[in-house]
Amino acid sequence: MARKYFGTDGIRGATNLSPMTAAMAMKVGMAAGAHFRRGDHRHRVVIGKDTRLSGYMLENAMVAGFTSVGMDVVLVGPMPTPAVAMLTHSMRADLGVMISASHNPYFDNGIKLFGPDGFKLSDADEEAIEALIDGDVALAPSAAIGRARRVEDARGRYIHFAKSTFPSELTLDGLKVVVDCANGAAYQVAPSALWELGAEVVSIGVSPNGKNINDGVGSTAPQVLSETVVGSGAALGIALDGDADRLIVVDETGTVIDGDQLMALIATGWARQGKLAGGGLVATVMSNLGLERHLAAQGLGLVRTKVGDRYVLEKMRGSGYNVGGEQSGHIILSDYATTGDGLVAALQVLAEIVRAGAPASEVLHRFEPLPQLLKNVRFAGGKPLEDARVKDVIAAAEAELKGRGRLVIRASGTEPVIRVMAEGDDRAQVEVVVDRICDAVREAAA
Repeated sequence: MARKYFGTDGIRGATNLSPMTAAMAMKVGMAAGAHFRRGDHRHRVVIGKDTRLSGYMLENAMVAGFTSVGMDVVLVGPMPTPAVAMLTHSMRADLGVMISASHNPYFDNGIKLFGPDGFKLSDADEEAIEALIDGDVALAPSAAIGRARRVEDARGRYIHFAKSTFPSELTLDGLKVVVDCANGAAYQVAPSALWELGAEVVSIGVSPNGKNINDGVGSTAPQVLSETVVGSGAALGIALDGDADRLIVVDETGTVIDGDQLMALIATGWARQGKLAGGGLVATVMSNLGLERHLAAQGLGLVRTKVGDRYVLEKMRGSGYNVGGEQSGHIILSDYATTGDGLVAALQVLAEIVRAGAPASEVLHRFEPLPQLLKNVRFAGGKPLEDARVKDVIAAAEAELKGRGRLVIRASGTEPVIRVMAEGDDRAQVEVVVDRICDAVREAAA
């Protein structure tokens, strides 16, 4: 069933435009609250947000929606997405909500929902909530309307949790670390956790004003972090995104290290310690073939999924893996968290650097990535990937790359764009293959 409001990661859009309006946020609160009312106990929902200006509006609207159907609300303020998931489970809440559009600009916002176990909702739950959004929701009797209160120590709870994932026998004493919080949800908790573990912390992206989240800082804009690491003589830099579920690292030379290298580091380190489950890791079709070859050389496997951390997690849970993620920096370590957690992943990376006693540039560069090229082709309408000529060109490209590379072609789920990605040992061949397919798609869409 095609869903009307929920995408691959909740509901998202430009604020004050459908569907991301205060009226819709209230309806989501009413619908989700009604769906998760099970039994006669006092029901509870945890609501967190990032630092966007629109967070105030959407938070208040959702409080109205939840309380109107009899749910009590716990407000934790600006907190990372993984913190909201953790607190939902630890507070034995019936539901968790994160108001965030992740790495998007401030004028976008979104709503992510977590079940009582701290995991993102299933498709079935989201479809049931959608049906209630467009239907009639029974309101609670006057005496049963919910209450709302703010929990002041939520940040401390999450910091304590994050620190507990760092090996107790290690310390960050003497390690100079730059942390870029993207002027987002982790602007208080990430620097505090690193400092409490002994690091000398240089913080950037920690002055949110409602409109500067992800603006020239954070995991999608690491240039300032690179310059700060080199300029301050730091051992490395850590970049989070607006809701802190994504991690990118910069070594002491200012070189950016992506999620593939970080997953390789964590997985091989855990394998040495006997902690790695599943005999490998889970990543998406976009992860570099170099990662797959590196893991194979270590006797480890790589299982691929569709793009989206929810699909990675679904495969991890179904097949018994405890490390997974995306090249973009969503890294899921299921021994500790139910979703991607940039700070927890960063602490595992720091642990490996401390253990190695070597510069970050040596520790973090695990394999040589194969040349990879991604191009987007925008089209006006129709289904160009179903065109016979396009299919023939794709088949010829797959045969040409067989054994020497990979081809990934997919339609965007949010806009009329075909994404064409190829990688292989021969950079020139990769460029020719991608251009040939893009030309065929353009011709079919004309």
